Amino acid sequence: MDKHKRSRSLIIMFVAALALLELSILTAREKEGMDIAEVMRDAVLHEKEKISLFGMMDVNPSLISGFTVTAILLFIALLIRIFVIPKFKYVPGKFQIVLETLVGYFSGMSKSHSPHRNTFLGVYTFCAGVYICLGTLFELLGVQAVTVHGGSVALPAPLADINGAIAIGCLSYLVILSGGIAENGAKGIGLTLKEFSLPVSMSFRLFGALLSGLLVTELVYFDIRLSYLLPVVVAVLFTLIHALVQAYVLTLLTAIFYGEVSEHHEKQAKKRLKKA
Repeated sequence: MDKHKRSRSLIIMFVAALALLELSILTAREKEGMDIAEVMRDAVLHEKEKISLFGMMDVNPSLISGFTVTAILLFIALLIRIFVIPKFKYVPGKFQIVLETLVGYFSGMSKSHSPHRNTFLGVYTFCAGVYICLGTLFELLGVQAVTVHGGSVALPAPLADINGAIAIGCLSYLVILSGGIAENGAKGIGLTLKEFSLPVSMSFRLFGALLSGLLVTELVYFDIRLSYLLPVVVAVLFTLIHALVQAYVLTLLTAIFYGEVSEHHEKQAKKRLKKA
């Protein structure tokens, strides 16, 4: 039995390796006639690969990715709420354990960094973390869309567009601001505005991390000698790492700054006196 299992595993691994090799050969692109600067610029700005949004305007593929990921997450959440949560048991099953662990992680992060006001913070960090992680992994599906010029383009991660990264960075900053106002009123506004560079740093950190993986993959594709099999490995590794790391970093920073501005001003003064 053990020999049969081993031989079956080897056959599966061999078939998977052949499939990856065939995929990389089919997707290999000879770009010797193109300038590397042009390739990098198009990968960032998508000036030539616009997609028509219901015939109203031409938009970047990342916007279509954002709409698609949001619709998928809302649909999954609806299914879980209707069919899964009502059937939760005292002795949880595997899916219930995964779901409770994920929710408990973000809830625990919020409580540890913001002991006073953390209910809404836990909800936001959970939603933001899941969106960043699954939105980044979305590009691995290779969903194709038709451009305005009739070509085909694979939909990238929603946050690979600078506009998407700025949007979620500013939204996180507004969440932090709401915590300061709810606890300290006008003083909370002042405490939050002190960190005026926070939305910029959060946005560009997220965008830069996702963009780096995209550019490295494009560079590998650019050289025909490296465009067999290697881009598949590079793309998967970079995408997995960025999906986990960036979801953790943004939610952690949001929880930390939210906890600082939502702490009551008198309690902060007492802490300073004790330290002194």
